Amino acid sequence: MRGNRFSIWKCVKIALFVAMATVVFGFLVQVLWNWLMPVLFGRPLISFWQAVGLFLLSKILFGGFHRGGGGGRGGRWRQEMKDRWEGMSEEERAKFRAGMRERKGWCRPVREEPVR
Repeated sequence: MRGNRFSIWKCVKIALFVAMATVVFGFLVQVLWNWLMPVLFGRPLISFWQAVGLFLLSKILFGGFHRGGGGGRGGRWRQEMKDRWEGMSEEERAKFRAGMRERKGWCRPVREEPVR
């Protein structure tokens, strides 16, 4: 029972954080847009909800909503794979390469005969 309360409380905290972040980023996008775009490019002013929509669209189009951070896109994953690769023996590396060759082309086996 106690674990269930914790998970509910954790969900509530996450929901509040998301709501607060949406308000803050929406407000920042609105202020920056309304400050720059009409003067520089003659664009119209936008409302708060239009700013939130613009923010969400930019996160979708330019790769947002991923966990972690720092090191650029895939930085932590790349370092973990490098460490893992360095810890492998030559036999394990050969087995890994063979497995990757089999997955080439969206996890389908590679054809043995050439395509004509």
